[in-house]
Amino acid sequence: MKGIGISDVRNFALMGHTGSGKTTLVDALLFKLGLNDRLGDVNAGSSMSDYTDQEKTRKISITAKPFEGAYTTPAGKKVSLAFSDTPGYMDFHGQVISSARAADTGVIVIDASSGVQVGTRRAWNCCGRRGVTARAIVVTGMDKDNVDFSATMAQIKSMLSSACVPVILPTPDGGVCDILAAKEVPEALAAEVEEIKGSLVEMAAETDDALIEKFLGGEDLSPEEISSGLVNAVATGGLIPVFVCVAAKDIGVSEFLNGVCRLFPAPGAHPLKDVEGNAIASDADAPFVGLVWRAVNDPFIGQLNFVRVLGGTLKADTEVFNSSKGESEKVSSMLVVNGKKQSPVDEASVGDIVALPKLKVTSVGDTLCAAGSTIVCERIKFPSPVAFAAVSAKTQADEDKVGVALKRVCEEDPTLTVVRNKETKEVVLQGLGDVHLDVAVEMMKSRSNVNVTLSTPKVPYRESVTSMGEGHYKHKKQSGGRGQYGEVYLRVERKDPSEEDWFVNAIVGGVIPGNFMPAIQKGLVERMESGAIAGYTVQDVKVTVYDGSYHTVDSSEVAFKIASSRALKEAMMAAKPVLLEPVMTVKVTIPEQYMGDINSDVNHKRGRIMGMEAVGGMQVITVEIPQAELFRYAAELRSITAGQGTFEMDFARYEVVPANVAQKVIAAAELEEEE
Repeated sequence: MKGIGISDVRNFALMGHTGSGKTTLVDALLFKLGLNDRLGDVNAGSSMSDYTDQEKTRKISITAKPFEGAYTTPAGKKVSLAFSDTPGYMDFHGQVISSARAADTGVIVIDASSGVQVGTRRAWNCCGRRGVTARAIVVTGMDKDNVDFSATMAQIKSMLSSACVPVILPTPDGGVCDILAAKEVPEALAAEVEEIKGSLVEMAAETDDALIEKFLGGEDLSPEEISSGLVNAVATGGLIPVFVCVAAKDIGVSEFLNGVCRLFPAPGAHPLKDVEGNAIASDADAPFVGLVWRAVNDPFIGQLNFVRVLGGTLKADTEVFNSSKGESEKVSSMLVVNGKKQSPVDEASVGDIVALPKLKVTSVGDTLCAAGSTIVCERIKFPSPVAFAAVSAKTQADEDKVGVALKRVCEEDPTLTVVRNKETKEVVLQGLGDVHLDVAVEMMKSRSNVNVTLSTPKVPYRESVTSMGEGHYKHKKQSGGRGQYGEVYLRVERKDPSEEDWFVNAIVGGVIPGNFMPAIQKGLVERMESGAIAGYTVQDVKVTVYDGSYHTVDSSEVAFKIASSRALKEAMMAAKPVLLEPVMTVKVTIPEQYMGDINSDVNHKRGRIMGMEAVGGMQVITVEIPQAELFRYAAELRSITAGQGTFEMDFARYEVVPANVAQKVIAAAELEEEE
């Protein structure tokens, strides 16, 4: 923010399980910072953060929202705060990942009545994997019945980290006590406050050799030494401060803001590096470097790319270099976005988040830098899709617009991808869950006026053979004038996947002239694309053409193409054809109490358990399951594990489909062909 030095900038992201109170806290912060003239309410639909129609209807955050404002501390210091509200629902975890890359500190929000939940762990681990070593915790819900702060703290320490130490305590009268700033401490908390203060001083001392020597020598640390030591402890993860807020009642909100200014590190406390390991200077006078962490399609402006400034200063009406794409971009203007409110700014410095409109080639994950620079930051790594749906237009008018609408929603959310499957001739939308895909459909309707339906995708089965078979076809047609003639004898057999050559020309004696061989191969390729038993692509088959005949006048390329295609179908039917199905390697992460349910479900899905291990208090089971059984697995797993299970999958190989399943697939293919 203009006029505020980098040392007085704080950048953080609010994360946590869905329903933990993140958005309510954000609304309280916005009201306290003067960015909103009233206190927003999620349930009333007046939240400044959850303002989209989908969020109001579903009562959950769907996208990450950045905010920026200035806060004046009790000491009169003006501090710039850039922060984001992130979704807690599992389907939108990609927004949390990108927000973590744009933040210096991750703030995990925990409802005291629910404690540490699966979304809490997910947010905690997200910070760890993205290098966000500075973390803090905000405990909400202390006004609910039967909550116990001591029990909540014990769970936090045991399940997250022993470095979690409260810096705000709830008081018996329903208020809060700021341990580092309170002039008067309730008598009931006096002993606990003194004990925590001692722990904090020790943590501050441990960040510096000189301070720890002074501390162990029995000398008192100065307030400045304690302050700087605590900031260093937070920056390195040695201290994870725990705050208490009842945001809707304005309890603990000011204390949290003071704690952010007092304890959170400024940009540069944790050095950032590019892909080559070079440090990025967190200095306003250094060359500009920025990371694009989110994109939005604004109905009035067009695409907005949100940039976190990592180094240097970005000014409006300048040219920057997209080092990820190798192209220049013109920054005509910059905006600070607070909910629906957009304010133009002239410049942005380290720690700031600004939106850049109308960039031509830039997308999420790209690095922007000063002209002449080639710094490239590591791209944001998003999770692989686990939910799949075939997309079809409802009307012909929608058909013409589906492609553009899909492109827009995928540009805004990189965890949504579109695949055009050539084998099944379907457009498949991929995401992180059923709700994720449903929201994408709603966005296509509201923003592009496109109506589509979602259905279970077809499985890209393959066909092959298990033995040798021979085929023969003579194509002969005479209808006046020049006729058509071509005769082919061939055999098929199983080909080892490691073999490259699938076609053998064993013709001798010139019974088929060499100039017709390309046409024969073309006929074979076309038949292998459409299969012999159910219309699926043929693989791992070797074809040997060993005999045939031709006519000096009537033979043509078309005739031999038809003959080879029909002969191949006959040969495959004689070679004991089989259907092959894609098998996926799936890693399922669950709490241990669900092991029995998951094992039973895997068996029901024709799966095989390959191994299991304990990781971070959870069980990770590696299984192999046919893809046909996995299109609804995201929803099914969450149902089995009460929302605590997650999985990721990769293609393993193709395997023979069991006879009883193959019969159903072949019957369905025949019915579809008849229709």
